[in-house]
Amino acid sequence: MTKSEYKLVIFDLDGTLINSVTDLAIATNYTLQYFGLPMHTEDEYRYFVGNGVNMLLYRALPEGYKNDEWIQKMREVMLPYYSEHCTDKTAPYTGISSLLNKLCDSNIKIAVASNKYQAATTAMVKHYFPDVRFVATLGQRDGVPIKPDPTIVAEILNIANVDVKDVLYVGDTAVDMQTANRAGVTAVGVTWGFRPRAELEAENPRFIVDTVGELERVIFD
Repeated sequence: MTKSEYKLVIFDLDGTLINSVTDLAIATNYTLQYFGLPMHTEDEYRYFVGNGVNMLLYRALPEGYKNDEWIQKMREVMLPYYSEHCTDKTAPYTGISSLLNKLCDSNIKIAVASNKYQAATTAMVKHYFPDVRFVATLGQRDGVPIKPDPTIVAEILNIANVDVKDVLYVGDTAVDMQTANRAGVTAVGVTWGFRPRAELEAENPRFIVDTVGELERVIFD
């Protein structure tokens, strides 16, 4: 089997491993409608997600409602609904499950670093990749800064006992590329996620890939 120069690959979750934008859009629109507020298109939600649930709700709220009080009210409705419906239309991107299994078979450690709240991150990884061995599955937690702060990557490196030079970080947004760069690990932008190639290019990642096959070649070639 081809040997990789990398010992650990860290993946973002939403827009990188799983296509979750439809369920996020439905849950947020459900909440907006609950409060009689205007809703948004799914395409708009591609730019709302990526910085945690509070920022998602802030961006979805209309002017005059963008405050902590309304974000908390929205959370109380949105999170239970999303927890119940988060797997309705969400699915892994084609080829992702096979790639994760190949990494495990090659003794390359893998982890998830997400801005999705921890309970949902854990549940969705377990649901979609039940047989995959992740060394860490970390999401947004109270008291821990969210990406692009590199704390989450430092945590994973400590758990995995791997040096920064041996790490590949894979994500679909500028936030992911900034996280990788601040953590000192090699960044890979994927174009199949929620944001356009130009957003990734602006952050100068080491690699940009259009398919899971290209990502596999980056890891193993």
